[in-house]
Amino acid sequence: MRVLLFNGSPRLNGNTMAMLRLAGAEMESEGIACEYIQLGGLPLRGCMACGGCRKESPPRCAMDSDPVNGWIDRIAQADGLLIGSPVYFGSVSSAVKSFIDRVGYVVRSRPEALRRKPAAAVVSVRRAGALTTFDTINHFFSIAEMVVVGSSYWNMTLSRDLEDWKKDEEGIATMKTLGQNMAWALKRLRGE
Repeated sequence: MRVLLFNGSPRLNGNTMAMLRLAGAEMESEGIACEYIQLGGLPLRGCMACGGCRKESPPRCAMDSDPVNGWIDRIAQADGLLIGSPVYFGSVSSAVKSFIDRVGYVVRSRPEALRRKPAAAVVSVRRAGALTTFDTINHFFSIAEMVVVGSSYWNMTLSRDLEDWKKDEEGIATMKTLGQNMAWALKRLRGE
């Protein structure tokens, strides 16, 4: 089994990636392969509502100048998905929003790509906006017919400066539980 973990922060090794790695380590300890993909910081364009994705067979984003179509193919082949985002001005990073919009439109014409796969949102926040960010990612999972996996609290950490996550004991425990719950869901959905 393989799970894709998208880091929506432009910081390659910032708080968001640290949280993804904590959840990933729990899944890896259960024999699940984790592939980390850097999303934040890339020049991703938002959806242009051109409808081109509905004209392609198989459905693909008409903008082919960035890695989104390749990611869609990899997501379709993966068994699960985590999307992590820092909170920027009360919501997801622009990279995560572009990713959600473009992938979302394509999979509306290709619903089997995500249907019934376990997924989870991961959020790093300094103060406010955690729930809006968490909800935005989970709305994408819900409309894509994915199985949303939770933890002992909302999947977030209180952090701003690099390595602030290390001070958030509850956030660390939440991510570890999330990884354990993802592993459990993946195995149960596969009949193990």
